[in-house]
Amino acid sequence: MTQTYTVAVVGATGAVGEVMLSILHERRFPIKEIIALASERSAGEKVDFGNQKLTVRDLATFDPKGVDIALFSAGGAISKQYAAKFAAAGAIVIDNSSAFRMDDDVPLVVAEVNPEALSNIPRGIVANPNCSTMQMLVALAPIHRAVGIERINVATYQSVSGGGRSAMEELGKQTAAIMGFKDPDPQRFPVQIAFNLIPHIDDFMDNGYTREEMKLVWETQKILGDKNIQVNPTAVRVPVFFGHSEAVHIETRNKISADEARALLEKAPGVVVVDERKPGGYPTPVTHASGKDPVFVGRIREDVSHPRGLDLWVVSDNIRKGAALNAVQLAELVLKNRA
Repeated sequence: MTQTYTVAVVGATGAVGEVMLSILHERRFPIKEIIALASERSAGEKVDFGNQKLTVRDLATFDPKGVDIALFSAGGAISKQYAAKFAAAGAIVIDNSSAFRMDDDVPLVVAEVNPEALSNIPRGIVANPNCSTMQMLVALAPIHRAVGIERINVATYQSVSGGGRSAMEELGKQTAAIMGFKDPDPQRFPVQIAFNLIPHIDDFMDNGYTREEMKLVWETQKILGDKNIQVNPTAVRVPVFFGHSEAVHIETRNKISADEARALLEKAPGVVVVDERKPGGYPTPVTHASGKDPVFVGRIREDVSHPRGLDLWVVSDNIRKGAALNAVQLAELVLKNRA
């Protein structure tokens, strides 16, 4: 008889929380009881779990005793307040925020890249990486293992869903307003997002980069276990609802051809190569990534400006693989390690 587990989803009414519930059901996670948790103002609401309607419970008054797996996606402040309480009660916490990612005693894990990091979870907390780091490393890890990567130049083109429901609503409202010849009235973003690009995600830091950009630096080095990898990122918010895209330019330690890289990626777990040199022969967030699990890679070509350079275009659904799916995959791996 298959063992079943009590699973709690913290932030169940949010965009990522809802997809976590959906993926748990889709993948037939061995659930004994599923618990939807959110803030007091959301308590009593209903959320979908397959054919069931779950009543959302108040996180602040919930007793975590008996919970085996807790998937957190309610923001860093909530994670810092409650994750340790769930872990102390015996749960393995898989946290989607940035609260613990760079803590030395918290593994930061991409399921296809460094699952071995789950062998030691001293605080009972596992960190889910940033969505942009996640999709980039699913694509780059096979190349790094084969020939080594010295430097990554990456520009991310990130959909508004990365900013939550309010960001998606703002894009929709502004688009409708502009089409009706009305003022777009920015509220959620510092400037208009509809029909525009914003080279600014998260807070600016003293070095001129944003925190979102620096996450790509810090998290890449930790996940790949290589402090020598140089990462130079620019993060841009684009008027797309779902799916982040990345123009990735790498310099490898040893030469690898585009054909060799393509062959590696075609065998890599979690990767789908869409790389035909014709119109439409490349992945886009709308036509390929939105609502799908894989990381899609195209435009694979050798860098004409560097003897060991390689260029790739990487696209993935930031809510699915970039957050919810990886969290569920990590929960599956934790249970597999326990068996």
